[in-house]
Amino acid sequence: MIDLKKSIILKKDLGGEMVRGLLVVLSLLLLGLQGCAPKAVDFEQTSPKEKIVLTFSHVVSDASPKGRAARLWADLVYQRSGGRVEIKIYPNGTLYKDGEELEALKKGYVQIIAPATSKLTSLDSRWGVFDLPFFFNDLEQVHQLADGPVGELLRKSMREKGIEVLAYWDNGFKILTADRPLENLKDFQGLKIRIMDSPILKKQFLKLGAIPVPLSFNEVFEALENKKVNGGENTPSNLYSKKFYQLQSYVTISNHGYLGYAVLMNRDYFNSLDQETRKILLDTLKEVTAWQRKIALEQNAADLARIRNDQNIKIHDLTPEEKEAWQAVLKPLAYEIIPLFPKNLQSEILKIGNLN
Repeated sequence: MIDLKKSIILKKDLGGEMVRGLLVVLSLLLLGLQGCAPKAVDFEQTSPKEKIVLTFSHVVSDASPKGRAARLWADLVYQRSGGRVEIKIYPNGTLYKDGEELEALKKGYVQIIAPATSKLTSLDSRWGVFDLPFFFNDLEQVHQLADGPVGELLRKSMREKGIEVLAYWDNGFKILTADRPLENLKDFQGLKIRIMDSPILKKQFLKLGAIPVPLSFNEVFEALENKKVNGGENTPSNLYSKKFYQLQSYVTISNHGYLGYAVLMNRDYFNSLDQETRKILLDTLKEVTAWQRKIALEQNAADLARIRNDQNIKIHDLTPEEKEAWQAVLKPLAYEIIPLFPKNLQSEILKIGNLN
C-alpha cells in the first residue's frame, strides 16, 4: 500500500517554475521542435544498472487528480528504484499541448502521456464508449468496464498502434457551465459549447440543439474569456483548478458523462525497459491507480462544494423530470457505439451500463 507520509511532497515555488521552464525550453531544443531534426529514439534494451529518465507530459494542473497521481507515481518510483528510475513531469501542456501529445508519444519524443479517453477515439472509435451520456450510474460501473474484457480489448487495439495502455485513471462526472441557465432542452438552442474532439460528444450536443466547438484543453480559458464559446462541460476538479467556472454565470449539476484518462507509454520504449524497471513502474502504478481513483472522487466533491460557495455563480441541480427528458434524447447514442464491439462484449457493455 502507498504510504503517503513517505512519499516525496513536491511544492511549487517561483524558482521551481523557472527551472521547469528552462527544462522545457531545453527539451524542445533537443527534440528538434525548433526546426531541427528530432533526436533519434534509442530502443536498445536497458540494463538494470542504467539510469533511466522518462518524460511524462500532461495538460492539466499539478493540483488536479491526474496531476497529483503523476507526481506520486514519479516520487514512489524514484524511491523504490533507489534513484535509478526518474519520471520527469511536465504539467499544464508546458511540453506538449493537448493536440500534440499523442503524436509526440507515437514518435517517441515523450515516453508517457495520460490523455482523456475521448482523445483516443481518433485512433479507435470504440473508445467513445466512455463518452456515452447518462450511461454510467457511478464510477464502479466505469471501473467494471475499464478493468474488464472491454478495457482489455481497447488495450490490445492500442498495442497494434504502438502504444501500451498502462492504467485507467478517473477524473469524474462532468457538469455544465454556461452564460445562460441550462435546465430544459430548449435552453441549448444555438449555444456554442466547447467539447473534446470526440464523435459521441459532438453528437451529444447536436442532439441537444447546441453548436459543439472542439477545442484543446489549453485553449478553453481564452475561448470562454473571449466568448468564442458560451459554455462547456467538465468535472468540478478541472473547473476549479483552472478557474473556468469564474468565467461563466451558470452551472448545471448534470453528471451526464464521464471523464477519465488512459496512462500511455510508447510500446517500443516500454519493451526496451529491463524487466526489473517494468516491474517497479507497473507495480507502483497499480497502487497509485487505486489511490488516484479514491482521491479523484474526494477532490471532485470538495471542488464542487467550493464552486457552490461562490456567490457569483448560480447553481442548478437537474430535477428528476429534467434529467429524464435529457436522457430520452441522449441515451440512444449508446447504440451507435455498442455494435462496434464483438457480440460477446456487446452483452457485457449492456449489462454494465444504464439504458433502462
